[in-house]
Amino acid sequence: MYTPKLAVIMVGDNPASQAYVNGKKRDCEDCGIEFKLIHFDKNVKQITVEKTIRELNEDDSVNGILVQLPLPKHLNKQAIINTIDFDKDVDCFKELSLGYLFLNRPIFKPCTPSGIIELLKFYNIPIAGQNCVIIGRSDIVGKPLALMLINEGATVTVCHSQTKDLKYHTTHADIVICAVGQPKFLTADMIKEGAVVIDVGINRDEQDKLCGDADFENLKNKASAITPVPGGVGLMTRAALMQNMLNTTW
Repeated sequence: MYTPKLAVIMVGDNPASQAYVNGKKRDCEDCGIEFKLIHFDKNVKQITVEKTIRELNEDDSVNGILVQLPLPKHLNKQAIINTIDFDKDVDCFKELSLGYLFLNRPIFKPCTPSGIIELLKFYNIPIAGQNCVIIGRSDIVGKPLALMLINEGATVTVCHSQTKDLKYHTTHADIVICAVGQPKFLTADMIKEGAVVIDVGINRDEQDKLCGDADFENLKNKASAITPVPGGVGLMTRAALMQNMLNTTW
């Protein structure tokens, strides 16, 4: 039986990155996927990382390549990611991969946006024809998610730090996706009754407990559905990566 293999490149010893890598390793083990970690010192040179990726590109036993972010500031993140072969870019961060996503012809889908779409579909929450507001315009979540929601037939507004009257947009939304990295940023007065809230944030509150970008306790009785943190979008992101890995063998 053929077994797919995921190669993960990690630079430095960021505790959060280490936790994410450990989680990916466990997910691979649970799904019968081989896992290979290449761990570099934080002072590694750009040419060394890119050379390693090219070797993994040529390795037929490796199906997917993932660079754990963030990278140290002296490294050119996009240049490193663009070194990954298109058909092994299971994170869908490569510029070519994002171009295919724009055309609605992706081989792989960005993991967090894909997980959000699948979550909505699993719970039979309509997407087509709905007004969706995304708070956050990151390359990892906000921008690709906007494309994917449009491809599903939604009307999408992307809000960010320069948006005037954010509350106006969120209170008119059927679905609000918050991805700003600020604890309890989205409050109950910012949504309409019965709206769906998707919380992408992972933060620490004043008691050092994990929390999201949404004020869950005050939103849960007003929203018709809301994702928890932890135990929500993060799990879907991990599942989407495993799905992308399985797609490498088709």
